[in-house]
Amino acid sequence: QVQLVESGGGLVQAGGSLRLSCAASGRTFSNYAMGWFRQAPGKERELVAAISGSNSYTYLGSSGYTYYADSVKGRFTISRDNAKNTVYLQMNSLKPEDTGVYYCAADISRRPVGVPRSTYEYDYWGQGTQVTVSS
Repeated sequence: QVQLVESGGGLVQAGGSLRLSCAASGRTFSNYAMGWFRQAPGKERELVAAISGSNSYTYLGSSGYTYYADSVKGRFTISRDNAKNTVYLQMNSLKPEDTGVYYCAADISRRPVGVPRSTYEYDYWGQGTQVTVSS
């Protein structure tokens, strides 16, 4: 089993920044593709950002191949530290529409290309951390 624990959420004003962290168990963490999803009340859970694991042929060291939703491009950055079994989401220039519960997810398959973008493609999920951006 893989356990994921998110932290770093909170309440910030528009224009502020937060950094979310997700600590993962597992000795093969570097092989996992990792994603950050968010869900607002009454809305579907959506992929915000994802980063490939070392199995990807497009993997670029600790940075890896990354994906960002159009709504967060240029503002959010996903990164990982495999030595610490941790993935991060740096969120800058936050907007009220960024409000929601943010979930960390792990895909333990050995995908050679790209990253998974659908919720069903991820195998393990954290409990979520609340991010609230006030105007």
